Amino acid sequence: MFGITSHTRVFIRCGITDGRLGWEGLKAITVKVVQVDPMTGHLFVFCNRARNRMKILWWDGTGFYLAAKRMRRGHFDFPQSPNAVSRMSLQQLDILLKGVEFTDPRDKGPRR
Repeated sequence: MFGITSHTRVFIRCGITDGRLGWEGLKAITVKVVQVDPMTGHLFVFCNRARNRMKILWWDGTGFYLAAKRMRRGHFDFPQSPNAVSRMSLQQLDILLKGVEFTDPRDKGPRR
């Protein structure tokens, strides 16, 4: 139905994004910071300062979808490097959206 396939890329805008932004503002960040055309059909993921709300921007060929998720408790284990851009797989995005913390096998505990 949505057209998200295994070829769909996931771009993460690391750090803080103003949670009040709608699709126009997020589209502008996608062009300026991520430097990818937002109309490619890929997913663009943004997170607020408290890391308890995440937004995903996606173009389906006819218009933009803007999905939002808010954690009731806790926060997303979202990359915090300011103005950095990262990529992840759809499976990793699924894990991130579930609120699972990523761990480094060399560390003794979850990344903070």
